[in-house]
Amino acid sequence: MNKILAGIAALLIGLPVYGAELGDDGLHKAAWMRDTFKDLREDLAEANAEGKRLAIIIEQRGCIYCKKMHEEVFVVPEIDSYITENYFFVQINMFGDVEVTDFDGETLPEKEMVQKWGALFTPLMIYFPEEVAEGLSAPQAAVAQVPGAFGKWTTLNMLTWVKEKGYAGEEPFQKYHARMLETQLSE
Repeated sequence: MNKILAGIAALLIGLPVYGAELGDDGLHKAAWMRDTFKDLREDLAEANAEGKRLAIIIEQRGCIYCKKMHEEVFVVPEIDSYITENYFFVQINMFGDVEVTDFDGETLPEKEMVQKWGALFTPLMIYFPEEVAEGLSAPQAAVAQVPGAFGKWTTLNMLTWVKEKGYAGEEPFQKYHARMLETQLSE
């Protein structure tokens, strides 16, 4: 009996964890991601109408850091529910051909827009204010950009800091995160 249980445990440990299914484009598709026309002004208006914050996540097929975020971080119930309740996330494929219309009105395929924005790493999460002045591009309008994979607390604290408009205050994210982490790790 112990050998059977050990065998089952070994099989379960070896199974991959899935947080979001892979789409035909090879990118993870989380339930909280929005399928839009990728017109950032329209997306911002829709996010505002829902009382949510607009954010973009740039990803690419085969990205090990994107996989980590989707399988280890975004699946944490606290993070998943926080995103669902507070954010309007639009996914951009770093090498995709779907047209994106930037805040400044320029329309380019995803891969060219990503180059225009100077995005080099995936995942890259870009967070926006509720209002964007005319003529600004996405990176110029952004209140925060987070390249790469981070753990649970860094991710949750960034989501919270943006939602609470910490960027408009005097406490930079790093100090906010350190303060919050003290409390979170002691719980």
